[in-house]
Amino acid sequence: MPGHDVVRDLLAIFALSIAVVSLFQKIRLPSIAGFLVVGALVGPYGLNLISDLDQIRVVAEIGVVLLLFTIGVEFSLGQLIASRRLLLVAGPLQVICVLTLVAIGVTVWGVPLREAVFWGCLLSLSSTAIVLKALEERGETDALHGRVTISILIFQDLAVVPMMLLIPLLAQSDDQSIWGIALPLTTSVAFVGMIIVTARWLIPRLLELIVQTQIRELFLLAIIVLCLGIAWITSLTGLSLALGAFIAGLVISESRYSHQAIAEVIPFRDSFTSLFFVSVGMLMDTRVMLNHPFLILGLVGAIITAKLIGGTASIIAIGFPPRAAVLSGIALAQVGEFAFILAEKGQAIGLLAEEPRQLFLAVSVLTMVGTPFLIKAAPRIARRAEGLDTLRWWLPRQTAAQVAAGNPHRLTITDHVIVVGYGINGRNLSRVLEETGIPYLILDQHGEVVRREAGKGVPIIYGDATNSTVLRHVRIGQAKVLVVAVSDPLAARRIIQLARGINPTIHTIVRTRYLKAVDELLHLGADEVVPEEFETSIEIFALVLRTYGIPHDLIVEKTEQIRGEGYELLRRGKLQSVTHHLHGRALTDVHVESVTIKDVSPSAGMTIGQVSTTAPTSASIIAVIRSGRTLSHLSEKMHLESGDVVVLLGTREQIRHVATMLTDHETERV
Repeated sequence: MPGHDVVRDLLAIFALSIAVVSLFQKIRLPSIAGFLVVGALVGPYGLNLISDLDQIRVVAEIGVVLLLFTIGVEFSLGQLIASRRLLLVAGPLQVICVLTLVAIGVTVWGVPLREAVFWGCLLSLSSTAIVLKALEERGETDALHGRVTISILIFQDLAVVPMMLLIPLLAQSDDQSIWGIALPLTTSVAFVGMIIVTARWLIPRLLELIVQTQIRELFLLAIIVLCLGIAWITSLTGLSLALGAFIAGLVISESRYSHQAIAEVIPFRDSFTSLFFVSVGMLMDTRVMLNHPFLILGLVGAIITAKLIGGTASIIAIGFPPRAAVLSGIALAQVGEFAFILAEKGQAIGLLAEEPRQLFLAVSVLTMVGTPFLIKAAPRIARRAEGLDTLRWWLPRQTAAQVAAGNPHRLTITDHVIVVGYGINGRNLSRVLEETGIPYLILDQHGEVVRREAGKGVPIIYGDATNSTVLRHVRIGQAKVLVVAVSDPLAARRIIQLARGINPTIHTIVRTRYLKAVDELLHLGADEVVPEEFETSIEIFALVLRTYGIPHDLIVEKTEQIRGEGYELLRRGKLQSVTHHLHGRALTDVHVESVTIKDVSPSAGMTIGQVSTTAPTSASIIAVIRSGRTLSHLSEKMHLESGDVVVLLGTREQIRHVATMLTDHETERV
């Protein structure tokens, strides 16, 4: 039976995927590459285990729809505004640079201009899934190059939409008039606008009614219907299902239920999307790699080089330092998953023949597989790139100019603190240094932040602290303390090495998000390392102990002990000494409660001394909250007023007794 054939095919795909993807994870290769390999194995050019490719393609298209839907839901207008310079400048520049380089190269090869532009569209896209996973595993999503890369990836995902509209126009005959091209494009844009306006008015109201039913299954069904329904309506106009799904996600992203919507859809998206990559792998003829190995390897090298040059140049052009530009350029140097969608569309309308398509698939898979290795080698490549005159001259000159023009008096500074990074930690530290009169300089790589804060008189300088020339400009040789407060583990290690080489006596303090980086940073020469993971744990630990009545001095003693021993107690679970000291010292039956004095309360107008005399063996009044202010220095003559919140310390019975006397009813907690 046909239905049984589909079940058998899906069983073969998922069973083989478990084995292959598990193997790929162990050897640190991306799961997407594993799915592509699974497709090549089960497809007609491999073991030929799949009987009906068309049915698998239908299921796989649902994965594409859900993938674009979730991208639409995750898209945020606030995120666009915050990263507008990267999204609206760096993103388009990167796509245009790569598209132009590819189009020129393909045209020289003898390909017509329309097809050359199509190839430029295909190869200008990068893999969001692979790059994000690689950055997350390395803890670099919050680093400067990580934020730049993610912003460009978001733009590329959005650029798929106009590319989908452009591809059918590229397939038109050469004598197609401008009006003939502009008319369908204008019609499509108008129709899409109408769908967005209608959906934004209708969908929030519909979801509000569904949420009121409090039926989880109904909410899930509504999200799926909205996703597939808008996608289907969009397809009736000649546009793609994927474009409609993106529009549906974009509309839902503006509602208060967007987070729940994406949480419900993600499991389905991941399952169906894996089938899409498997279906792409099925189309890949492994004989092409065997027949043209040197051609394919040459194309892989050419594509990676073109994308690296285009990405790096576009990022440098908007004022980012070479190191971040090179790291981002390398991260974006593969062909993306959405290129497969465009390739399928291009083949359907005659822009992509079978043999070039096979070459494209083979090259794309190899660039994806090589991405984790390229990202791992990226720091070494970036350091070598700094030595090239074409990249090196720009940063020191810009930095020196800003030092001389914006902060001339700082060039003679000594015994100062150098703060690398002007995020939350850098800002807080600089405020304290300013108030205490300690001289300091800030290094940051965000041009807009530097210009804004320098205008306010903040001693901030634009520069990349991983560059020794920049460190010398801020007189690190005469500095007393270096604080590295950036979310970039690679940069932190590089900065410590350079600082120690220039000034071996400087005291270095490094902030890191992850505990695994502590030992390496200490080995490189950091004097103190503050891991956010365990500092958060210590804060929670202290709050819990405080709730249980552990004395404050003991809590401070234990937290300082943990920090002083390099977090060894928490790292290896050696909490015996803590529990031993805490045992028997907790105030197990002491509690803190609060009651509100109202107009009708008998204690309104009484003094604290009168209350204490009335209940001499009961709970103690330790504070009074009045008009938002906490009064802890109390006297017996202080009168209690209506609206006061009285904080009591004692056993539960003692607190209940005093609360009854104060309010003439049970305790009113605030």
